[in-house]
Formats: sequence, C-alpha cells, structure tokens
Amino acid sequence: MREDILQLLRTSDRALSIYDIQDKLHLKTAGEVRELQNMLQELEEEVLIYHSKKNKYMLLENSHLKKGIMRVNKKGFGFVEVEDLSEDIYVGLDHMNGALHDDIVLVEIVSKMNLDRLEGRVLKIIRRQVTRYIGEINFVKNKGIVHLDDPRVKMEIEVRPEDSLNSVDGHKVVVEVVKKINHHKYRGKVVEIIGHKNDPGVDILSIIHKYNIEIDFPDDVKEEVSKMPMEVKEKDLEGRRDLREEEIFTIDGNDTKDIDDAISIQLLPNGHYQLGVHIADVSYYVEEGTALDNDAMERGTSVYLVDRVIPMLPHELSSGICSLNPNVDRLAISCIMEFDSNGKQIEYDIFPSVIRSKIQMTYENVNKILEKSEIPEGYEDYVESLKMMESLAKILRRMKEKRGYIDFLVDEAKILVDDNCVPTEIIKRDRGVGELLIEDFMIAANECVATHIYFMNLPFIYRIHENPKEEKVRSYLSFIGTLGYQISGDIKDFKPKAMQRLVEFLKDKKEFKILSSLLLRSMQKAIYKEENLGHYGLASKCYTHFTSPIRRYPDTTVHRLLRTYLFNNDLSQKTLRHWEEKLVYISEHSSSRERASVECEREVEDMKMAEYMESHIGEEFDGMISSVTNFGMFVQLENLIEGLVPIRDMNDFFHYDEERMTLTGERSHVKYMIGDKVLVKVARASKEEKIIDFEIVKKL
Repeated sequence: MREDILQLLRTSDRALSIYDIQDKLHLKTAGEVRELQNMLQELEEEVLIYHSKKNKYMLLENSHLKKGIMRVNKKGFGFVEVEDLSEDIYVGLDHMNGALHDDIVLVEIVSKMNLDRLEGRVLKIIRRQVTRYIGEINFVKNKGIVHLDDPRVKMEIEVRPEDSLNSVDGHKVVVEVVKKINHHKYRGKVVEIIGHKNDPGVDILSIIHKYNIEIDFPDDVKEEVSKMPMEVKEKDLEGRRDLREEEIFTIDGNDTKDIDDAISIQLLPNGHYQLGVHIADVSYYVEEGTALDNDAMERGTSVYLVDRVIPMLPHELSSGICSLNPNVDRLAISCIMEFDSNGKQIEYDIFPSVIRSKIQMTYENVNKILEKSEIPEGYEDYVESLKMMESLAKILRRMKEKRGYIDFLVDEAKILVDDNCVPTEIIKRDRGVGELLIEDFMIAANECVATHIYFMNLPFIYRIHENPKEEKVRSYLSFIGTLGYQISGDIKDFKPKAMQRLVEFLKDKKEFKILSSLLLRSMQKAIYKEENLGHYGLASKCYTHFTSPIRRYPDTTVHRLLRTYLFNNDLSQKTLRHWEEKLVYISEHSSSRERASVECEREVEDMKMAEYMESHIGEEFDGMISSVTNFGMFVQLENLIEGLVPIRDMNDFFHYDEERMTLTGERSHVKYMIGDKVLVKVARASKEEKIIDFEIVKKL
C-alpha cells in the first residue's frame, strides 16, 4: 500500500483527502481503511508527504515545504541546506521555532518578491541529530551551568550535582540533553569529563569530541589486533607475485608513520615507461565483518590535526604490519602501468604482491635532488630513477591538463606547535616537485583501477565530483566582471576545459589567490558514490580512491572488491547483491565522516591561528581583502591567517554594495573591495571564540 499511495500522490495534479485516496485505491473494508490511516501517518512522520490544515495530502516534493539541515549563524539566524535546491533557505531569528544547529527541519518558503534570496520559517523539527554537546561547566548555588563551545547552539544546559560526574569549575565536559525546561533552557547530565580547560591538549580534545571522533579503540578491536601476526609469514605469500628484489621505494613527509604507497619505474626497450604503484594490502589483514573492520568503517578516515593523528586503524597496523616500512617484507596490491611518451596508457596489470621497500624517502630530500640538484646522503643510487619519475610525471600532468585537469593552486597553512601544543609559527605548506610527482602517480593508479572495474560492470565505489551548478558559475563570472575581468563561455555546460581556461586567465591577476579560493568554494564537493558520475576537477571520466587504505575506508573497500572480483574470481549473484546493498551505506557514511574530519581539522586550525595571534595583538601586518560583507571585511595575511575588520570599528559610515561586494565610506569616499592590499593591526584575538579582529591602518 505504501508504494501505491506514493505513486498516486506523485501523479496527482492536486492535494487529495483521505477519502479521495481511499476511493482511487478502491479500498472497501474497515481493515483496509485502518491500514491506509496508519500508512499515511507513517509517511507523514517520515516527512515524505505533507498533511495540510485542510486535511489534504500531497508529496512533500510537490509542496511549498522543504526538508533540510539547519545551519545556524553565531548571531542566531540560520540557513537550511536542502538537497535539491541550488541555494540555502534563510531563516530569520524570529522564525527559528527552537531549531538548533544541525537539526533536520521542515521549512516553509515564504520569500517576498523584493528579496533575491529564498526566505523561510521552520514549521517542525523533524529530528535533533545532536543530543550531546561540549562545553565548560561552572557551578552556581550547587547547580552546574554548561556554557557550550559552539556559539551557534543557542541553549543553556543545567546539570544537577548527582548528574555531574563530580566535575568541577573549569572542566570541559560532554553533556547529554535529558529534557527541555523552556524555550532555551534544558536539563542535562555529564557523560564524560574531557579535562580541565587549562590542561595542555584539552582544547583540541574538546573539538575532537564535538565531531564524534573516537580516539581510543574498543576492547574487542584491541583483542583482535593482539592475535594478529606483526610480520609477513610464508603462508601469506601464496598467490602473490614476488617483487622484493625490485627497486621499490616510498616518498612521504618527514614525520609520516602510516605509509600506504610505494613506487617503482623502468624504461622499457620500446621507449615506454613502466610505472609501478604498490599499495599496502590492508584488506588482507582487516577482514570484512570483524570488529576491526566494523570500527574502521564507522571511523571512515584518519584525522590529521596540528599535533596528532587519530588513526582509522590501530597503530600496530597503521604504523606496523600494514605500513610499507623500508627493508621489511610487506604485502601489497600492485598496479603496473605502461605509458608511451605522450602519457597514453598502453597496458596495465593489477595483482597481489609482496614487496620490500629499499628506502623511506622524504619530500624534502627528493625536492633537493629534483629542484636543486643536491644529493642527500643515502639517495645516491636512486637519482636516475627519480629523474625518470619526474619526466613521466610531467608527461602525465600534461596529458591531464590537455583533457581539462584543473589546478586551483590554493595554498594551505601549516601550523607549527611546541610540546604543549602552543603555536609557534604558521607557514605555507610546501608543494614541490616530489609532492606533485606522487599526486600524478596516485591519480593514474586510481583511474586505472576504477576504469577496469567499471568496464566489468560490477558494484563498486567511486570518487565523484559533479559539474558546478550553473547559478554558482553565473554568480562567480558576474562577480569577477565587477572587477573588470570578462570571460566568455557556455555557462549551461561549463566543462573542465572552460574552468581550466578561467583559472589560467586569472593566474596573473593581483588577487588571484583570493579569486582562486572563491572559485574553488563555488564548486560542488567531491564525495563517494556507488555510481560513476566522473570527476570534474580531475577531468576524469572514471575515478576512485585506491591508494590510501590505511587512512581511508573507501580505499580499503576498493581493495576488498579487487580481491573478491579479480583475485578470487567471486562474481556470484549473492556476492554482487551483497555489495550492491552495502556500498550505498559505505559511500554515504564515508562521505559524512570525511566532512566531519575536514570540519574538525578546520576548527582546530581556526582555534590555533587565533591562539597564535593572541600574542601579536597590536602588531601590524600586510594583507589582502578576501571577502566583503555588510558587517565588515575579511583580510588574509601572507601566512594565510584570516581576520575580520568589523564595520563598527571602521572610522566612517560605510555603504555596502552587495552586487559588487564593496564598502564605500560616506565621508572619506574610500572604497574597499576584494583583492585590495591593506595594512592591518591586530585589534583582538580569542582562542576560545576562535576569532581574530583587525583594524585598518591604511590602504596600500
């Protein structure tokens, strides 16, 4: 009956009463009518249908209502993200109806004709996704008051002494909401004490808890790991190609402990390159359905923070038996590819192997060889191979660029901290020849594996990046037009080559770094999907993640599928059905955990940047305006720290031009716009609030 009701409402051109539905479905008996009533109530609770005040039913997708995720601003208003809408729905403070950040809500669109943006009001909170919050507890008259870390969550939580876990003033705690007292006040109980706010590292731990990232591994996982061999045994080599005598090595950061990938290269007699990409065979040790596998699936990814790594797998695996450490036998899945001098792939082979990495190279030392012709000690025997790899990487990059690969050239910040996790310096992260070389080789292997399985027409997990939405492209081109930069192109079908031309066109502009970052933000987010939709940013028709199974669960899944399909030849209908169903969850959950990881990393960086600037209050820095709003403008410094110049602190009355994104002084007539260089002074900084405020000294 469920599908019959949905199909009926889907094809109806008007809302239907229960009697209309009963009549059209030819329901006669009292039992059938009761079943109809129950099913309508169930569909209403699932928010698939809308029940109007006039007792009419219609599909939610056909109504003026939308279901989405509430994102609350610090000032109390919010935006509802709706999956099938290109823009978010603005909800004013008076129309929030008690909705909190991250709630799933039902919102009614009530846009007025003179508003450019969609505006709405919350009708119903469908689901409160977050029930545990992080905050600092302090006691007043024997009652604990938890002040939440997240300023977007407008609620006060009281804790009775018996529910406080004996916490004391200044403790950072995880508090669970028990009941609602009134509109903004709730009763809660402390379920975990993170530590005192002044203890080293507790600041980062608080953010980790906020994103539900587990630090410790459960006992059943530890027990499984304790029984695993920590060295390769003879029986593990069955069915594997022995590559231990081959010249294979790794290139990673100076402090990398979890080494997923190793590489090798040969120049064939026909003049072609033979590239080997050898990836740690994690799925051999992490068997499907075990406690270890289930825990890794829930984590989804390792999390890399300024002073620590929270691994997806226990250290015994991530830094031990699975890591491709030098001079020890390690199990791998190898992808050997042959390329001609134009970068065209001629042949390839994917197989299980055993390797022995000859040396653990670092990007720093590889870059000395390839950029400065300096040869660090211990690298003498590998110079020829590295130069051959550099030649192939350049060929592969040219091939990617020819098809439309987009390099936004966006810088990343690297925060250096002392032993107490206090930031000492903030610099731009290096991206030298060595880093690009590994990136090119990993992309080649990922495409090779994805394409092979795609043409077998088997269930698989892809890394997809959909085309940018037309409205976003139009808005961006309109904005750069106000800066005097005009570029033509078909906005409806903005292919990667067109985006590539746009980046190339902007590359020599003074504000390129800002414009490139804004352009990247206008793109859709790359996600995991069980359906191949291509990868726009890479201009790739077929792409997956195969090369980092130690730190990403989708890669572990890809390895498991390769073993199932290629090495074990299991193509039974039962197996295919199993993966068709399971890959939907893995894709959605892995994408969700990736987002949480990225947001956690960004929040930690914002906090540490604010902490760093606390010791630079009153100092002056050169910067560039990166964004202009009706409440001020953001300025980015050379080291990528960004702060706000509040309009209230600017010595004039400024008019905001939303279309051109400018602020113009009424008396001074000075105009500020994105890309302007300015000298700023640090006015205030707060680690707790994660904010940095600047004052304008002068326009440069």
